[in-house]
Amino acid sequence: MAKKPTESPSSNKKLDELQPDLKSGAGQFMTTDQGLKINDDNNSLKAGERGATLLEDFILREKITHFDHERIPERIVHARGSGAHGVFQVYESMAKYTKAGFLQDPSVQTPVFVRFSTVAGFRGSTDLARDVRGFSVKFYTEEGNYDLVGNNMPVFFIQDAIKFPDLIHAVKPEPHNEIPQAASAHDTFWDFISLTPESMHMIMWAMSDRAIPRSLRMMEGFGIHTFRFINAKGKSCFVKFHWKPLLGMHSVAWDEAQKISGKNADFHRQDLWEAIETGAFPEWEFGIQIVPEEDEHKYPFDLLDPTKLIPEELVPVMKIGKMTLNRNVDNFFAETEQVAFHPGHLVPGIDFTNDPLLQGRLFSYTDTQLSRLGSPNFHEIPINRSINPVHNNQRDGHMRQQINVGKSSYHPNSVGGGFPQQAKVSEGGFTTYEERIDARKVRARSKSFMDFFSQATLFFNSQSEPEQNHIIDALRFELGKVETVAIRERMVGLLTKINTTLASKVAEGLGMPVPKPQEPLNQSYGADANPADYQDQPQKQSIDKSPALSMANSPKDTIKTRQIAVLAADGVDGNPLKIMKTALLAEGAQCKLIAPHGGFIKDAKGEAIPVDMSFLTAASVIFDAVYIPAGTKGLLDNADAIHFINESYRHCKAIAADDDTLLQETYVAKKLATPGVLVGKIPKDFIHAIAQHRFWEREKKDKVPA
Repeated sequence: MAKKPTESPSSNKKLDELQPDLKSGAGQFMTTDQGLKINDDNNSLKAGERGATLLEDFILREKITHFDHERIPERIVHARGSGAHGVFQVYESMAKYTKAGFLQDPSVQTPVFVRFSTVAGFRGSTDLARDVRGFSVKFYTEEGNYDLVGNNMPVFFIQDAIKFPDLIHAVKPEPHNEIPQAASAHDTFWDFISLTPESMHMIMWAMSDRAIPRSLRMMEGFGIHTFRFINAKGKSCFVKFHWKPLLGMHSVAWDEAQKISGKNADFHRQDLWEAIETGAFPEWEFGIQIVPEEDEHKYPFDLLDPTKLIPEELVPVMKIGKMTLNRNVDNFFAETEQVAFHPGHLVPGIDFTNDPLLQGRLFSYTDTQLSRLGSPNFHEIPINRSINPVHNNQRDGHMRQQINVGKSSYHPNSVGGGFPQQAKVSEGGFTTYEERIDARKVRARSKSFMDFFSQATLFFNSQSEPEQNHIIDALRFELGKVETVAIRERMVGLLTKINTTLASKVAEGLGMPVPKPQEPLNQSYGADANPADYQDQPQKQSIDKSPALSMANSPKDTIKTRQIAVLAADGVDGNPLKIMKTALLAEGAQCKLIAPHGGFIKDAKGEAIPVDMSFLTAASVIFDAVYIPAGTKGLLDNADAIHFINESYRHCKAIAADDDTLLQETYVAKKLATPGVLVGKIPKDFIHAIAQHRFWEREKKDKVPA
């Protein structure tokens, strides 16, 4: 009896509602894109077995044509990304501030899709480049999609969107040789920055540890711009958006970042994927800073200036909800690559301000999606679809998927009964906030934007001593790659306006005297600009330091998802190993046993212990801490094990050993009393040490041979 063919899914049935075998193709016949069953997928249609291939082979043409177009133009910026699905849930109703529906009911979970990314590198570049990280969230709300398109830094390089092409042209690989990849350490970038002093606050962030995060799960996110909340009564307030990671904020050392790029360029992508796959779901609290409309001009900075932040000590961050990423993508291209974010995707209760960088982004993102995704119908791609049904008079266009019925595709109409009709405000219709505007058309910039250095100084002064040293070293590295002396001189001159110690230490590292700062050139702000209007006008800040700006003050109370390397060989004492591993796993850490070879090793009692990685495939830079159980004499002559320990110490990680047998062969033998080095300690002490993340005080004291 012939097998009954599987019923074809209805054309209007959602993909997510289909049976699993219809998604995967399991148990199904192979077909063309038109549903025609294929009899032979191995041979093209030819004029005889050895003859020419025939043009009429529509199956060949369809297959090759699709393959030819499998790659879409990658994003000009944020090309390298990682994405995941999750949910957002508000803690309590925010009706006092906004009528946005997804911020009202604590019992409702709003689906989200998040894409993290680097900015400068191409799609195939490393995850560990020193760079800004994109942090964009798409909320699939009942009122339509809302996109919060931000970064892991709360400010940006420029104040006006018209300068964005210049910034990106400068930071991309130099056009004559397309070098360097995913890096800003070259002449064109620093030439632009040295002539654009408004960038100096962002430069402090980009040169800080924020630019080399330990994990995408361990970094903050920001909306960057000041937006508006509008409540049901039409009252407006200003709002800044924050994402606060529950795991705290942590970074890697610069030397470590460069080595990770060689050992595992997918380090962040793999870390995010594995955390979700193992059920260690990444979480962030959603925070807002609210400024009443009447306080718009209260502060010594302009709320509309995207190169400025609101210190949390002046306006505390109110944590109003939590986002959890709990599902990896099923198909990287279909979801992570095709997702289309846009800061102009709003819901009622959220609106724009006149931030000139934000205003330019509102045009740029739609234009970019048209180029990348090839059609005005990019909203119909599954990852971009609204869960709220779409009804409008848009029709046709490349790759249209919705099959519209009826005679009318215009408004107003009578033949369609007047539908789709407009929605009143009371029915959820979106209306733009009625802001009063009374101004002349000008190409100009507000003088309230002209304080370029005060917040850069605030940021640097707020860092811990190790963090300040990292900024100094980063600038020495970056500017040390700059070949044009005049550019280095201009940059160090600008640093003197931030902090004289910073400038002198960077100059020392470059082997140059500290130059006098030069005034911005007219070309930075218009050929007819008056230089007097564009000189730095530092405003006295109400605070000298902001502890919230330092990663040193991040929570250090958990070792969840931390990767612990266990170094062992034949003859290891299995009992303390089991005790330590049990304790670490109970706290949510992950342990990997690393040995001279794969397969199994035998403990002192002859019992087999599985090996997770050999020294050939493992590297210290992909782990957070190291444990050396008793009975490791088999590693005394292993150069890889010695290097592993020395390098871990150099990168300021916690190291624990049941005894000092192996440590005596390493540099650490001289530092057994150093913080973070534990010999013969109980698991509780090691767990506490791992939670501190790093012991940065080692850096400037120890020149470790690793």
